[in-house]
Amino acid sequence: MIQLKKSSNSLMTIRDMTLEERPREKMILNGANSLSDAELLAILIRTGTKESNAIQLGQAIIDKSDNIRYLQDLTFEELKSINGIGQTKALQIKAALELASRIASYKPAKYKIKNPWDIYKYYMESLRYQYKEIFKVVLLNTKNEIITDVDISVGTLNSSLVHPREVFREAIRRSSNKIILLHNHPSGSCEPSKEDKNVTSRLKDCGEIMGIEVIDHIIIGDGVYFSFKENLLI
Repeated sequence: MIQLKKSSNSLMTIRDMTLEERPREKMILNGANSLSDAELLAILIRTGTKESNAIQLGQAIIDKSDNIRYLQDLTFEELKSINGIGQTKALQIKAALELASRIASYKPAKYKIKNPWDIYKYYMESLRYQYKEIFKVVLLNTKNEIITDVDISVGTLNSSLVHPREVFREAIRRSSNKIILLHNHPSGSCEPSKEDKNVTSRLKDCGEIMGIEVIDHIIIGDGVYFSFKENLLI
């Protein structure tokens, strides 16, 4: 916990800190990576209150979200409910978070898949924090470039929801002769369940009949992934 009181009755402001300790100067000298989460937020919100300086306000925001991972989930009203965070500061925070999300989820027009890691990198940010399982089919062209992806089901993965007709319909329409199956595990673990394996086997068999190769099934967890191809399950 950062101690920022000069005494029991006196708040240490940012100006009371040495130049090397102040967030802006620290970032200039040592780069953004040297700052704590609270210090980065302090740079965004700029000023504190009579009771809390900007770093303490930044920590209050993190505490409100329970964990930095869930910071983006804080609503505008939840941010404003924090003492010292008004409309302007809340807008600045939400704008910065949205910009970071857009950068993380940016997808180039043509993206070539060379290995399972490429798929993981491409879809990680859009899937790792989802609260429900989302099952996608990624369509590839003859150069292994992504044509598009299609959401097949939302919710717990089972064979009744993931029907071959839905999986292969768009591949046929787009003349894609190979596909990658993809879904997330909200628990954060990427270990495949028995149902994951059953669905994969069923779709692989159907693809062979239709002349559309299922080249992999990727499960995305929290910063980790599982590839059926890498683990010789497909």
